[in-house]
Amino acid sequence: MYSDLRRPATAPSPQRPIRVAIVGSGIAGLAAAHTLQGLADLTLYEAGDHFGGHAHTVDMSLSDAHGRAVQFPVDMGFLVLNERTYPNLQGLLAALDVPLAPSDMSFSVQVPGAARDGSALEWSGSDLSSVFAQRRNLANPRFLRMLADIVRFNRLTTQLAQRGEDLGEHSPLMQPLGDFLRAHGFSEAFRDWYFLPMLGCIWSCPTDQMLAFPVATMVRFCHNHGLIQITNRPQWFTVAGGSRRYVQKIVQGIADRRLSTPVRQVLRDEQGVRIVTEGLVERFDAVVLACHSDQALTVLGSDASQNEREVLGAIRYQRNRAVLHTDASVLPANPRAWAAWNYEGGSSNARVCLHYLINRLQPLPVSQPVLVSLNPQREISADKVVATYDCEHPVFDLAAIRAQARVNAMQGQRHTWFAGAWAGYGFHEDGLKAGLHAARAIIDRHGLVPLPQAGDVRRGALPGVFA
Repeated sequence: MYSDLRRPATAPSPQRPIRVAIVGSGIAGLAAAHTLQGLADLTLYEAGDHFGGHAHTVDMSLSDAHGRAVQFPVDMGFLVLNERTYPNLQGLLAALDVPLAPSDMSFSVQVPGAARDGSALEWSGSDLSSVFAQRRNLANPRFLRMLADIVRFNRLTTQLAQRGEDLGEHSPLMQPLGDFLRAHGFSEAFRDWYFLPMLGCIWSCPTDQMLAFPVATMVRFCHNHGLIQITNRPQWFTVAGGSRRYVQKIVQGIADRRLSTPVRQVLRDEQGVRIVTEGLVERFDAVVLACHSDQALTVLGSDASQNEREVLGAIRYQRNRAVLHTDASVLPANPRAWAAWNYEGGSSNARVCLHYLINRLQPLPVSQPVLVSLNPQREISADKVVATYDCEHPVFDLAAIRAQARVNAMQGQRHTWFAGAWAGYGFHEDGLKAGLHAARAIIDRHGLVPLPQAGDVRRGALPGVFA
């Protein structure tokens, strides 16, 4: 079956461009493919049933205000970006002529049994009325202390971010978040009714894992994204028509794209790499492993170096389930507390529970609430479920942060580059930058841009490619 395993490679030449395999069609793989298009002979491998990875758009149908059935797209994964911290993604969408629409990053919390009478506590940060959606909280000392702690926390962490402290082994920013909160005297109400819900919305991780994150992870990301600012917050946008629009535009330019084709093994030698799929082995000059770090380690198998095993194996993942549905009973009981991102606390810290109110995140042609619930705690009516989607999110604990610092040392070794959002903060811009960097490195390694064309290529490239 694998009779060509020992077949020698044919050296690249003007008549034969280099062959590059890209394993994974999420934003990292698409970024690498889009950058290398026209410069190399590309093959894109995707193990799943759709291209795009976390950019996952689903069609659903509901009745509009006139009772007419209308079909529209809903994103179940990647949803929003802003102009301040997503420069490469905005540049990519503009280059692809993919339109954006304004979005909302409002945030609500519901914690069952947290109110003084044993009922649920509910509040949202949209405006003053939604903060005090439950008017009784105007006289709730714990709630008022939480609000004061939010202001103090934002001021303190902004100072830490602007100070730019070193992230060495003994840096205060490597302190676990749980220890940081205790050391600075933040209240339990602040931790349970604001801080952990906010981080849950960002990283989709259980509370016990988030409290072990180093301070640096939270401070740098939240500062860059304007999440610890009271004023001058960035405007957020969503991809009009769903994120699959940009995925389709990139994929249609890749001649050799293979859906539902899992890579079983990557074999490396002095000449290049061999990609093993079901019943087929093909030789390439380079490979970009644009998949999760644990998946990359699996396909490398026993051929992985010690450094690769240590780095890729240090990053863990949290499995989550997203449910697209129309059951508004999962939202806060008080509609004044509804927001775009709705956190629901519970008795278990095993998985975070979030409800995304898509009507506030994407422009929909219906008024009926459309939701994507991540790990719903309450049963959702089966007749209101449209689709389910299983996904994994990286866990950015101290081991992961330390491993990230070693990724660059692995790049390009034995014709292999690694790219994924796991190398940054876990978000679309991070995956995009990782893919751009991998593509740039391959361009440099193989001299793919002739010197007379270099200026034109640089001017047409996204910021992250030649930064």
